[in-house]
Amino acid sequence: MDSSSSSKVALDLSPMLKIYEDGHVERLLGNETVPPSLDPKTQVQSKDVLYCPQHNLSSRLYLPKPSTPNKKLPLLVYFHGGGFFIETAFSPTYHNYLNQLVAEANIIVVSVDYRRAPEHHLPAAYDDSWTALKWVASHFNGNGPETWLNEYADLGKVFLAGDSAGANIAHHMGIRYGQDKIPGINILGIVLIHPYFWGKEAVGDEPKILEMRSKVEGFWTFANPTSSGVDDPLINPCVDQNLGKIGCRKVLVTVAENDILKSRGWYYYEKLKASGWEGEAEIMEAKDENHVFHLFNPSCENAFAMLKKVSSFLNQAN
Repeated sequence: MDSSSSSKVALDLSPMLKIYEDGHVERLLGNETVPPSLDPKTQVQSKDVLYCPQHNLSSRLYLPKPSTPNKKLPLLVYFHGGGFFIETAFSPTYHNYLNQLVAEANIIVVSVDYRRAPEHHLPAAYDDSWTALKWVASHFNGNGPETWLNEYADLGKVFLAGDSAGANIAHHMGIRYGQDKIPGINILGIVLIHPYFWGKEAVGDEPKILEMRSKVEGFWTFANPTSSGVDDPLINPCVDQNLGKIGCRKVLVTVAENDILKSRGWYYYEKLKASGWEGEAEIMEAKDENHVFHLFNPSCENAFAMLKKVSSFLNQAN
């Protein structure tokens, strides 16, 4: 008998997951995976490479169809979303999106898989993501463990990006990089897609209904039970005294009109510009769309416009 049916539910976080009294975790979303491949539509190649033997963690690497011989390409390090507890770098959702982005922008991507809550509460995901950046940097002299990065990646043009919880990770990697540079890589820009930020006090037209706010805050507490709450700088970067030290020259924030996190994205954008940071911030809002709409409806007009915007950012932010 499945353990999920033989034990009572201790915590129900539907539609994402349930935790049972016996400790069993049932993820309701984000369980499907696809192997790396040569994508027939885009001709983008992918493969999985171990970056952290200690925790048996891999990244999925993407390489575009060769266009200019011997030309090194910008490198994007991507962090998937899922509230810190569902999805992986190997899900069809992210695989399809990154095939599109790699083909459009003509870049190399390292899509990071990291440990998830509740088996591994935060800061595990942050620690793994930092380890992945250091693994990327190990290729700076063309003598790293991965051939694609040695031969094709321009580590002087590195970008970070992620959606939702992955955008949260990308921001914090940028903050850490700004204070503790990793020799061998130069991070030029960061793309935050529908970032998962929050705070105790409502901002903009953010929901003020206690029940709705409590649900969002419950997800954070679940991922990081030792946190001080939703004004912890890890979830509310706008209270972080180091906000202006983010280690790049350009930041692009994208939000969606009907997303509960929209106002928080705008608030972050305004606070970053006012923080004393000397870089350039941009924001793009998709009308009539919801959270991470581009992953679930990649052929819609707004998804195509966002793909073009992100691609342009990755090719101009240098």
